[in-house]
Amino acid sequence: MTKISVFLAQAASGAPAQAPGALQWLFPVLMIGAFYFLLIAPQRKKQKEHEKMMSSLKSGDEIITTGGIYGVITSVKDDRFVVRIGDNNAKVEIGKGFVSALVKKTDAA
Repeated sequence: MTKISVFLAQAASGAPAQAPGALQWLFPVLMIGAFYFLLIAPQRKKQKEHEKMMSSLKSGDEIITTGGIYGVITSVKDDRFVVRIGDNNAKVEIGKGFVSALVKKTDAA
């Protein structure tokens, strides 16, 4: 009980709390570094790889959309792809942002 009263007396008198100078900033800096290396850096790397994949897509490549639909690109437009899906060769236009992954690259022979 005396420790609490001493603490309250110091707080009431306006005495500064004695925090270590360098150690005071160590924890926040370590937390920011951990967030960067565990969350931000891998996400940036993944985003750059996805952008590289998107720029290399061309007619004949097999893709999967974010909705889970597999298809083959038949033509490339400015902001979308024309994709052939299904056995009946139905063609749909999808936005470039909705391509999730490249399944099979067409061999340029």
